[in-house]
Amino acid sequence: MDSKSEWPELIRKAVTKAEEVLHRQLPALQDIANRNHEKILKAFQEERVATYHLQGTTGYGLGDSGREVLDRVVARILGTQAALVRGQFVSGTHAIAAALFGVLRPGDHVVSVSGRPYDTLEEVIGLRGEGQGSLLDFGISYTAVPLDSQGNLQYSLFSENITTKTRMLIVQRSRGYAWRNSLMISQLKELVDFVRTNYPHLIIFVDNCYGELVETLEPGDIGVDLMAGSMIKNLGGSLAPTGGYVAGRSDLVKLTAQRLTAPGIGEHMGATMEWQRLFYQGLFFSPLTVSESLQGAIFSAAFWRALGFEVHPEPETPRTDLIQAVKLGSREKMIAFCQGLQQGSPVDSHVLPIPSGMPGYEDEIIMAGGTFIQGATSEFSADGPLREPYIVYQQGGISHTYVQLGNILAALKLWEQGLLS
Repeated sequence: MDSKSEWPELIRKAVTKAEEVLHRQLPALQDIANRNHEKILKAFQEERVATYHLQGTTGYGLGDSGREVLDRVVARILGTQAALVRGQFVSGTHAIAAALFGVLRPGDHVVSVSGRPYDTLEEVIGLRGEGQGSLLDFGISYTAVPLDSQGNLQYSLFSENITTKTRMLIVQRSRGYAWRNSLMISQLKELVDFVRTNYPHLIIFVDNCYGELVETLEPGDIGVDLMAGSMIKNLGGSLAPTGGYVAGRSDLVKLTAQRLTAPGIGEHMGATMEWQRLFYQGLFFSPLTVSESLQGAIFSAAFWRALGFEVHPEPETPRTDLIQAVKLGSREKMIAFCQGLQQGSPVDSHVLPIPSGMPGYEDEIIMAGGTFIQGATSEFSADGPLREPYIVYQQGGISHTYVQLGNILAALKLWEQGLLS
């Protein structure tokens, strides 16, 4: 990358402005990180994590005390009765699907109270694809209720869609691939209180991807029944090589385990191989990497806003996930953005990202981010579907310096192609 003195003046000014905005928020970010570090350390100590817990098992994985202790550590961190942390989950979508299929039964009805789900869940539900074993294929019906124009839950509207068959409410905490507010823990608490008062029989499920450790409370702390996420996002601390988790009420976690393995086997089997130590170590590091990611996201929001682009959330907005959206407005700008950011990666910096199809997505996707763990958004990546209005979504960042450099390279790429003025 050229020296700062050789950058176009508008990029230099945008960097200076973004650094000023970030600096004002550092004390609050550090306070959250400190409190989450303390919480995780306490969980490790209370569960008496020992050296032998870090060793993996093979074959059936019978009697794996490290696996059992890790489940309890994560349950403490997330404020739940139980957790299921497994490398056998191939993604957050897989963990979510296992929970849904494990808990729901034919004839049940589900209401998504935060609008349409993230793209990869559309085929799980049955909104796309036929005959693949979706929820709809198994006779589980689904209704989506959008957030209002201000990004708030519409209680009266989703109440109108609750029937005698409704068993579960689904909430997507993060924005996903949507230009909307992510849902703060305080908003989830209001939802829990409302449901417990009016519909106490309903299960509240939260897609918690990208949200862990961004605030000081987790969905389990405020009474959510079940949640799921990926271990190569926040909780993996950039070290977990694969995996996901489900956490919540003990009975619901057990049902999920029966789906992941088989009835009668449940959570009692599953080799932990080489990833056991990395799960523990990554989990311990995760408050640090989450804090670095948040610093990077705030810089990115301020930087691109200074360059004249719409961003969501704004840099001063309180955050509950790691995702930063930048509205680029054209296919050419989105491709140039991702290609510039890729040049700042430690791995595959020479590779040129191009749009392509990807399993689980309807639109072409472009992805940037040379990560040590394939697809690990805890390290830093930017991607999005090639569709109007051409929004790129940045996630993660193993260090805020790394995120800053990637964004500057993306801006320089747009400048070089005459797409920035």
